[in-house]
Amino acid sequence: MIDIHCHILPGIDDGPKTMVESLVMAQAAVKQGIHTIIATPHHQNGWYINTKKEIEQYIVNLNVSLQEENIPLTVLLGQETRLHANMIEELQTGVMVALNNTKYVFVEFPSGEVPSYSEQMLFDIQIAGYTPIIVHPERNSQIAEHPSILFNLVQRGALTQITAGSIVGSFGKAVQKLSHKLIESNLTHFIASDAHNTTTRKFLLQDAYKAVRSEHGTGVFYKFMENAQLLINGDSIQRDEPEMVRKRKRLGLF
Repeated sequence: MIDIHCHILPGIDDGPKTMVESLVMAQAAVKQGIHTIIATPHHQNGWYINTKKEIEQYIVNLNVSLQEENIPLTVLLGQETRLHANMIEELQTGVMVALNNTKYVFVEFPSGEVPSYSEQMLFDIQIAGYTPIIVHPERNSQIAEHPSILFNLVQRGALTQITAGSIVGSFGKAVQKLSHKLIESNLTHFIASDAHNTTTRKFLLQDAYKAVRSEHGTGVFYKFMENAQLLINGDSIQRDEPEMVRKRKRLGLF
């Protein structure tokens, strides 16, 4: 398996603090069946600023350690960037990172809202030649209340990635139900771990894929698996026509 969203680099954000902890995470990933990870440290989220040049060196160091410890895992370049006004400038100047140096770029919204300029910024990113991927939209409270917001963004060309833990209930039943609704409505295109450690924010990717296969069928399962490979290759991913998520009014459930 390929994990396109993971905080595995040591001492760079709220993931592992030491190389030893990173290697423990790597071993856990291999046990899950993961052979390739895109490292996606936080950037511009109010706590961390991690530029492309800095991330590249951390990745070199981690891959060297993985080889020395004979851990069969490859770590690729990535970044999880919070939506902000200077994204285009940072992409053009090499501060921001496209995933594995492709055209795909992670975009994170604040957990409680979708900023008013989001649609314009995602459009500008596409005009600049990149494809924005909205990370963990199922954990955004405004999208949970108004999923039509995500529908509009996907319809306008954005992609999305949901978290493995969300699919299996780690963030609560409401997030779990919304995650499956987003899958059913063709409003998400990737599953990734967003792992930060081996305790509270584990990989869970294998469990999530099993749940997807069981609840949504083999075709959907393979689509998600293949999209991860297509992404790291820089190829066009598989996407179906998005549909509106219908909200059950009485119970407030999705």
